[in-house]
Amino acid sequence: MVSDGDRERGGAGRRLVPIDWDATRGAVRLIDQTLLPTELKYIDIRSFDDMCEAIAMLRVRGAPAIGVAGALGIYLGLVEKAPGSAAEVFAALDELCPRMIGVRPTAVNLSWAVNRVRQAVERAAGAGCAAGAGGAAAALREAMAIAEEDAAACRRIGEYGAQFVPDGGRVLTHCNAGALATAGWGTALATLYVAEEQGKRFRVWADETRPLLQGSRLTAFELAEAGIDVTVICDNMAASLMRAGQVDVVIVGADRVAANGDVCNKIGTYGLACLAKMHRIPFIVACPTSTLDLSLGAGDEIPIEQRDPHEVTHGFGRQTAPDGVRVYNPAFDVTPGELVTAVVTERGIVRAPYGPGLAAIMMDAAGAD
Repeated sequence: MVSDGDRERGGAGRRLVPIDWDATRGAVRLIDQTLLPTELKYIDIRSFDDMCEAIAMLRVRGAPAIGVAGALGIYLGLVEKAPGSAAEVFAALDELCPRMIGVRPTAVNLSWAVNRVRQAVERAAGAGCAAGAGGAAAALREAMAIAEEDAAACRRIGEYGAQFVPDGGRVLTHCNAGALATAGWGTALATLYVAEEQGKRFRVWADETRPLLQGSRLTAFELAEAGIDVTVICDNMAASLMRAGQVDVVIVGADRVAANGDVCNKIGTYGLACLAKMHRIPFIVACPTSTLDLSLGAGDEIPIEQRDPHEVTHGFGRQTAPDGVRVYNPAFDVTPGELVTAVVTERGIVRAPYGPGLAAIMMDAAGAD
């Protein structure tokens, strides 16, 4: 990977663009999020393996963003393999797609985007247009369409969700569900960006989100860049803040939502939902319809990614646990739908009972396609 230290799309008061295709460089440009908040650096990804590494190492992260990254990774893989016939195109897809999906199995957006690109390439192959560079071109077109649709969807999520941000209120968010996690506006943070556009003034509590600190490293950085009032708290401070009446709403993103409204999101989300329920605070989930997985009846069917124990024992290069100690390090947890006040999508707001509402939203999305 070739990297540089430019900041051409950063700056106070501006939303960041974490992933984009740069035709002049012939590369996917990513913000290397492992370097935030101390360094804003864009890196160039030019190979399938480098994209897999970037996703696995969280250089790019957030369910919608890794969906876009995975789609572009399939394009890079097809460019490298340069299949010369339809049969070779199908063989390349058979190799590339499962490998990419397996890099991070919990977020449904990755498999959704990869399979969508695969279908686009297969359609091109069926029409006799995928040989040579045709398959790669079809993959790139579909990947860019996914990115453009994601940005538009996130904006609409913000427009629907801004009503939950009270003027003068205090919002608690978890992990990073902002522009850095998507192709543009973000999901949970889109509600804040739109609320600010509407003239609302509010404060944001960004909890650290251990063990990788996406809240303090990424959300706080992103909101500060956008000029939004943000304060970092440790994860274990949320309960005392709620008891003191310092939280008016909790707004989070999601990596997968099951048919019954169970929500899979970054580890620690379930605890916040329990606290919000106890303190009678609205708990809002913001996500695009691509995150809804109605093939799963309930959250206990969602595969939970287990990550490297070193993220806990040697976080950010310093040992903080005894040698040889066992570590339990799931990346996500599941929040039961009964703890969720509303699910905000680009096609509207769904409240309990979630089964019929989510099904209706997905039927609407399918009809629009």
